[in-house]
Amino acid sequence: MDDLAAISRLKFRYLRSLDTKSWDEFADTMIPEATATYSEYLQFESRDAFLAFMRNTLGPHVITEHRCDHPEIDIEGDSATGTWYLADTVLIPAHNMLLRGAAFYSDRYIRCDDGHWRISHTGYERTYEVVLSLSDLPSLRLTSSRWGLIAKEDGIASVERNPGAAPPRENSGTSPNNPEAE
Repeated sequence: MDDLAAISRLKFRYLRSLDTKSWDEFADTMIPEATATYSEYLQFESRDAFLAFMRNTLGPHVITEHRCDHPEIDIEGDSATGTWYLADTVLIPAHNMLLRGAAFYSDRYIRCDDGHWRISHTGYERTYEVVLSLSDLPSLRLTSSRWGLIAKEDGIASVERNPGAAPPRENSGTSPNNPEAE
């Protein structure tokens, strides 16, 4: 795989592991000394500090979608820089909140001793961010979630999720064991 493809794949893995909360894989996309800057208020001086923040802030109670495209990647030996266009959505059912935004990521990468590219710095500058109350969207229903959250008439509920089992169903009042209910 050429370097450009490897760096693009690294960024996509960073985003996927963030959204799926695969924290060990997310950590492996960065060097231990990696830094991150998201405005003057959110700055991290190590991968561990950044990872701890992400785990605590974007746990299973928060559903995220991060998409990056339009990469501008410059490679010089074992170092590279990249600019990516980000579109993201954050859904926080417990706070009745939906965030939508866009930004430009600025990343630095290094080729490590194992031959793999990793992020040495990441961060973005927002072009916009909007926050909506889910109350403003009365028809919006969360009908599926990897973390077992679904919408009920009286709000968001947690359901036990077994990935190999059939999805939970509402009781319709009829069942093979109660034919009179039909």
